[in-house]
Amino acid sequence: MHFRTARPTVPEGAHSHPDAAGLGAELAAVVAGARRRAVRDGDRHVDTAHLLHSLLEQDPEARSLVGGPPQLARLLGYLVQRSIGYGLRWQGSVEDSGALPVVPRPATGEAGDWSPAAAAALTHARERARRRGERGATGSDLLAGLVADPASRAVEVLERAGVHAHELTARIEARAGEFVQDASC
Repeated sequence: MHFRTARPTVPEGAHSHPDAAGLGAELAAVVAGARRRAVRDGDRHVDTAHLLHSLLEQDPEARSLVGGPPQLARLLGYLVQRSIGYGLRWQGSVEDSGALPVVPRPATGEAGDWSPAAAAALTHARERARRRGERGATGSDLLAGLVADPASRAVEVLERAGVHAHELTARIEARAGEFVQDASC
């Protein structure tokens, strides 16, 4: 399985959009990709599964945290199936696990507004980066935000692919601990 490892380019104006505030360049590209995926799929909202799919496509560290090639292939398979039928039961509904109140869609007619769970995941990623003293969140920050809500669509897809959210959270935290130890050496 080959993945693109080149650094993604940030779409023009991505940093000026409120979605990209507090995110690193790589995550601004992930957010833009998730937005495009939601529009292409005909979804009213960008949800956590859109973010997970875009993150896995663009971030090698996130892919490595998910597991080995068999788990990653199965997970990407579920995410692809989502856009060709698996996710049809999600279309027309807002991902709402109760983490935040549902925000009504603006009258602009633009697709790609954030589901409450996706907005919470982005906020979680920014907060993790802030606690470390970083200016921008990383892929592992977003992955931690995506698995923080056990009722999110991202966690549902991860679990169906055999990637257990609590184990993934432990890997994310262990990796974060490694970076803290390396920095203090």
